[in-house]
Amino acid sequence: MTIAYHRPSSVADASGLAAAHSDGRLLAGGQSLLPAIRLGLSDPSDLIDLGRIPDLKGIREEAGSLRVGAMCTHAEVAASADVKRLIPALAQLAGHIGDRAVRNRGTLGGSLANNDPAACYPAAVLGLGATIHTNKRDIAGDDFFTGVYSTALEEGEVITSVSFPVPKAAGWQKFKQPASRFSIVGVFVSQGSQGVRVAVTGAAACVFRASAIEAALSANWSSAAAKAVHVDASELNSDLHASAAYRAHLIPVLAARAVGA
Repeated sequence: MTIAYHRPSSVADASGLAAAHSDGRLLAGGQSLLPAIRLGLSDPSDLIDLGRIPDLKGIREEAGSLRVGAMCTHAEVAASADVKRLIPALAQLAGHIGDRAVRNRGTLGGSLANNDPAACYPAAVLGLGATIHTNKRDIAGDDFFTGVYSTALEEGEVITSVSFPVPKAAGWQKFKQPASRFSIVGVFVSQGSQGVRVAVTGAAACVFRASAIEAALSANWSSAAAKAVHVDASELNSDLHASAAYRAHLIPVLAARAVGA
C-alpha cells in the first residue's frame, strides 16, 4: 500500500487537495486515523497533513465566547489560561482525554471530525451549544453530529475553529474505560444564554442531549434534581464495558456530580 503525503500551508490548499483526492483523508493529530490505517480499517490514497497551517491554531476570547482553533491539541486546551478562566469544565475535559501522549498529539478538530461515539469533545460542543466553523460555513453543534462516526461535514470541508459560548455555570464528569480512557458514559452540563444544556457521550451511537435532565435542571438547578431523573435504556449501548441499563443509571448520577462540581 502506497499513500501519498501532502503538507499544505493554507486551509484553501488543504481543501483543494481533499477535493482533488476523493479517497484521501485529512490528517490532524492522527490518534484515530493512523491506528485505523495500521489495522487495515482505513485505506486512504492520500494523507493531507493540517499540522503546518497557522490559521488553524490559537485560542482567543471573543464577545461572550471562546474561540479555539481546530488544530489546538488537547494539552493546549487544558493548559490555556483563557480556557481555565472562562470555561474551566472544558479545560478539565481536555486534560483527561487519553494519556499524555494522546493529549499532546490529538486535536479538537480531529476529534470532532472523527465523532467517535465515546469521545469527550462532542459532549462539550453539544453541552455548551458551540458553533463549528469550517472553510465553507458555520454549523451549530446541534446540527453537526449525525450518527456513528458521521457528521454534517461535506467533501473538502475543513473545520477551522470552534466557538464555545461562555456559560454561567458548567460541569463535566465521565466514567471512563480504564484502558482507552474513552467515556463509558460522559456528561457535560451547562447553564447560560441558551438555557440549560445536558449532553451525553459514550452511551449511545452518537452524542445526544438529555432533554429530561435539562427540564429538571431548568426547574431546579441542583444535583438532587438531576439525580432524580429516570433515563430510558431502550436506545442506549450495551457492550462488554457496560449494559444499557447501567449506562442509563450512570447518566443522571454523572449529571448530578457535574452540577455539584
